Amino acid sequence: MSIKPVIAIHGGAGTIVRQAMSTEAETRYHAALNEILSAGQNVLADGGSALDAVTEAVRLLEDCPLFNAGHGAVFTAAGTHELDASVMDGATLEAGSVCCVTRVKNPVLAARRVLDASEHVMFTAAGAEAFAQSQGLEFVDPSYFHTDARYQQWLNARGTSGTMLDHDAMTKFAFDNDPIDPRKKLGTVGAVALDAHGHLAAATSTGGITNKQAGRVGDAPLIGAGCYANDATCAVSTTGTGEMFIRMLAAYDVSAQMEYRCVSLEEASNDVVMNKLPRIEGRGGLIAVDAKGNVVLPFNTEGMYRGYARVGDTPVTAIYR
Repeated sequence: MSIKPVIAIHGGAGTIVRQAMSTEAETRYHAALNEILSAGQNVLADGGSALDAVTEAVRLLEDCPLFNAGHGAVFTAAGTHELDASVMDGATLEAGSVCCVTRVKNPVLAARRVLDASEHVMFTAAGAEAFAQSQGLEFVDPSYFHTDARYQQWLNARGTSGTMLDHDAMTKFAFDNDPIDPRKKLGTVGAVALDAHGHLAAATSTGGITNKQAGRVGDAPLIGAGCYANDATCAVSTTGTGEMFIRMLAAYDVSAQMEYRCVSLEEASNDVVMNKLPRIEGRGGLIAVDAKGNVVLPFNTEGMYRGYARVGDTPVTAIYR
């Protein structure tokens, strides 16, 4: 039986509630998700690889100021931007990752170059930027990542203790009469795909958590935590409280449960998101696709920007539970 290629994407999970968002804002998010899904869908329809499809989808998510990756990334406690990204090829188990970059326009492209052109898996900070520069990738002034909504979000968050998911920050301040326009948002981003050759791939990118300590690294660039792909099982990209996803090795756990417990993608994903993560106060969700083309998008928060598209079909997008 022929394989029907499919791609799924997410734009982050958190406290996303209808009361905090206008109809016009919802329309913008659905339109952005649909446009990016269509681009990934076109890569697959043209015979492109799952790796190319997820790279392109996440690049576009990084370019969209609605989401917390690339342009529109959140601010650290120091008032700066530190960006992380990873990609993994399920056919070869090769992976590439960068973290704490500040001037690379598209961190996912840097992660892809690590996979394609380096003997290593992960580069950090100045070393990652030096590698990206050697590969001819586009650099920008750090001000490129600034958006007014994120800046205001950071100013509000500075008066609180600790950090918070960007979605939670947006909703909290909207309801506390300290408004941040909920139409200008959010989210750690990711993509997973199955191509016509039966190969899987995953990619994840983020600006981190609002008001995070400079130098903090979450799950997004860590293979097995925020990103994982294996043709024998599935491809996974996660979003949420990164420290908990790291401690749980959440992305790899889905694959491991499928391989060792012989359970379905749906059962493995739901166990990680609905059972295991909440035990350690892990909030968020994931998107995943298996070798048969099954897609799941579970989350344990109020909402998650998400969608999927099979080649030849109309993309499906959603926000709330």
